[in-house]
Amino acid sequence: MRKFSLFLICLFVVQIVSAQDTKPVQFHFSAKFINDSICQLQIDAKVEKGNSLFSAIKQNPDDAFISQLILDSSIVSSYHENESPIEKGKMEVIKDSAMGADLRMYADSVTYLYNLHIPITDSSNIKGSFSWLARNDSSFPSGQENFSVKPISSLESVQAAGKTASSSTPLGSIFLVCFAAGLLAVITPCVFPLVPVTVSFFLKKSKSRAEGLRNALTYSISIILIYTIPAIILTLIFGDKILYTISTSAISNLVFFLIFMLFAISFFGAFELQLPNSWANKADSKAGKGGFTGIFFMALTLVIVSFSCTGPIVGTLLGQTSSQGIALAPILGMFAFGLGLALPFSLFAFFPSMIHSLPKSGGWLNSVKVCFGFIELALGLKFLSNVDLIYHWRLLDREIFLVLWIVIAFLMGLYLLGKIKFSHDSPLAFLSVPRLFMAIATFSFGLYLLPGLWGAPLKALSGLLPPITTQDFNLDALQYKFTSNPISLDQSKGNAIAPKRLTEKLSVPFGLTAYFDLNEGMAAAKALNKPVMLDFTGHSCANCRKMEQQVWQDPEVLKRIRENFVLISLYVDESQELPENEKYTNARNEKINTEGEKNLDYEISKFGFNAQPLYMFLDLNGKPLSDVKYGYDPDIAKFIQHLDTVKSAFEKE
Repeated sequence: MRKFSLFLICLFVVQIVSAQDTKPVQFHFSAKFINDSICQLQIDAKVEKGNSLFSAIKQNPDDAFISQLILDSSIVSSYHENESPIEKGKMEVIKDSAMGADLRMYADSVTYLYNLHIPITDSSNIKGSFSWLARNDSSFPSGQENFSVKPISSLESVQAAGKTASSSTPLGSIFLVCFAAGLLAVITPCVFPLVPVTVSFFLKKSKSRAEGLRNALTYSISIILIYTIPAIILTLIFGDKILYTISTSAISNLVFFLIFMLFAISFFGAFELQLPNSWANKADSKAGKGGFTGIFFMALTLVIVSFSCTGPIVGTLLGQTSSQGIALAPILGMFAFGLGLALPFSLFAFFPSMIHSLPKSGGWLNSVKVCFGFIELALGLKFLSNVDLIYHWRLLDREIFLVLWIVIAFLMGLYLLGKIKFSHDSPLAFLSVPRLFMAIATFSFGLYLLPGLWGAPLKALSGLLPPITTQDFNLDALQYKFTSNPISLDQSKGNAIAPKRLTEKLSVPFGLTAYFDLNEGMAAAKALNKPVMLDFTGHSCANCRKMEQQVWQDPEVLKRIRENFVLISLYVDESQELPENEKYTNARNEKINTEGEKNLDYEISKFGFNAQPLYMFLDLNGKPLSDVKYGYDPDIAKFIQHLDTVKSAFEKE
């Protein structure tokens, strides 16, 4: 009994002490930047039952019954007293006759939001105290809570978020394009007739419907593996280096051009391209073994036999996906292509009645093949254009390239209308509705290209066309001649010397002045006291042209680049030989002999990156103002924000 009484006394004492330590209001402080110059301080208050917390908004200058923010003296100028905070909570207004005033209070919880005028480049903590006043019946408890918080969206956080967004890769687009290409490959003359035959074979030969479905599914998976596994092996053996070589090497681009021309001529019916018959015979002989092995070799036989139709498509996809500079891109591309090609076999196996709705094989399949030939011809010119730009031949300037594409588009349209025929074409008794609509689309595409001959930007095709700076007659460029600001004064007078190196070969659009040598550009930046915008680009970089046409051309972006930065464009595939005294061997024991190799080596060694475009921003000592590896991102607002952020960081230094 005594022990129990002692326990009750101790419990009572603990409760009294706990009650004395419990505050009527609990606070939590946080801060975040809502734009480049406003930081929002947030104070969350949890009010204990029986208490009410006074508002922090004054009703009149003499109002004493309020809670109040008191900032540290170092940042007191960031908040103006005439700016009232934002309060979120359920307010109670009580008329107090004794005081002759309306008391504004919160009985449960409230959030105070204070907008502080602090630049986003300021990484220091926000310090101060919050003087609070509460009411509990006739008493008025009060106190002062000190705080020191670091904004959660400081410059580093914004850069990290930007890094995630700006370095995002177009893998989703690659998958969709390659998947669509796989579906298109199904309607080629080499594949389409085999779909109903193969599906019927599995369903009839199998002992049960479940086994037939399982075999058809195995067949489809085998097709996917046959296209994907070689891409994985090549990537594992050669890695990113071979992918980069494929996308930027003049030799690789020239080889792709010749292959595309060969396939295009084959599609037009001049000859038939196919893999050795012995390969197909061996695969077909092993297909009769049954089981998974037999089904796999049946799929391999399909791939080999259909090579003359699918080979050009696969070659196109490999060339385009490799140029993305992403190791996963070719693997994902081949997986998506195999999936698109294999999907109909499984789909018709699950729903065999759909086979009867398929159109019968006929001359229309050959028409599809010829249309692929026109497309291969146009795409092949893109690879030849890359070679032309790397070696500065000036054979395929923008207007010449556009003329060739316009002619190809109109010839394809005439073919679809039956005005052009090849020797192996079937007679066209009438014009079908699908051919009519395809002809309309083709002629429309050709007409869309026409204004480009006079300098129209053609932004939808900016990644495929040669740079607009290669066009001799360009009406669109006239507007920039009156707003350009060339750097041409003597550096000894406090200005920068005009660009000299490679200016006879290279240029940038929209009247901008750019340096094509790092040392020249850094000297100009020091003379002008401006930060550097490093533009890692390439002649064969499709996304670089897209960024220039879709983002740089925006008036606000263009103004910032021209007025706030010294632009240094470094071409990583420039073929110009370095002077003998500038050639060197890098840390990876690679010989650096050209301007492009030097620029790529600098990009890799300095920033650990080898894809383009890449936009980095440096101070006058060559140190990055931001660790964001800003790549292809057509979001204009985001790019403007990034430009303003690095400019603010430079001004702070």
